[in-house]
Amino acid sequence: MKVKQINANDTHELRHKMLRQGLPIDECVFKGDEDDQSFHLGAFVEGKLVSVASFYFDRNHDFDEPNQYRLRGMATSPDHQRKGLSQELLKMAFPIIKQNFCSLLWCNARSSAVGFYQKAGFEKMGEEFEIPTVGPHFLMYKKLG
Repeated sequence: MKVKQINANDTHELRHKMLRQGLPIDECVFKGDEDDQSFHLGAFVEGKLVSVASFYFDRNHDFDEPNQYRLRGMATSPDHQRKGLSQELLKMAFPIIKQNFCSLLWCNARSSAVGFYQKAGFEKMGEEFEIPTVGPHFLMYKKLG
């Protein structure tokens, strides 16, 4: 397995398959994908992209930290789930975020993925909420020391 930086376009297929199935593929193009401070990581197994995550310099006003990153579009193909690939994407992302003078990473985590995020050191904030066409979520965050 190899983790490396990828282009936003490289994420769309996996995002669509795992997160927006049944919706138009343009639902997988996220605001900020091409921003200068955004970055995208991919995990490759035998040369095939099997896991992706995107990170955006984006402030959530529920948190006091002035500089924050947001995680979106984390997706892993079904035959590669529960093998630690997403954890490896996060491990590579944390130092990049800190280099950008940010000490907080937040996301809207699907309720079904809360356990994964907690295992990675994220904490829940607030009550469960619904994102239309996507489902129930929790706001989660991780402070990066």
